[in-house]
Amino acid sequence: MKKLLTILAVVVAFATFTALKADGNAEFKFEKETYDFGKIPQGKPVTYEFNFTNVGTEPLIITKVESSCGCTVPKYTNAPVKPGEAGSISVTFNAAQAAPFSKSITIRSNAKTPLKSLYIKGEVVK
Repeated sequence: MKKLLTILAVVVAFATFTALKADGNAEFKFEKETYDFGKIPQGKPVTYEFNFTNVGTEPLIITKVESSCGCTVPKYTNAPVKPGEAGSISVTFNAAQAAPFSKSITIRSNAKTPLKSLYIKGEVVK
């Protein structure tokens, strides 16, 4: 019983610490969160740069950016983004297959909202 209470106390303390830490000292403000490429030619990769500003009070640190599929490659600002400064996430879509597309890009960071999603969409035409 003592072990169970100790484990429970550790879990509650960890959850509380995590909630307090995520209580937003850094925060994204994107110019756009969704970008529509419209109709793009098959076989020609396209790129869009999502620009953001850190509107929080602490440096914003992006730990990981991942796309919903291998056809979309994100690149991002690796250095911490100080309050009031700007950064970017560049997304390149490989337009290999003729079809409409809609892809998401997930950002993990120390921001108030630790998981953030961006979206690209469009139609690849022959």
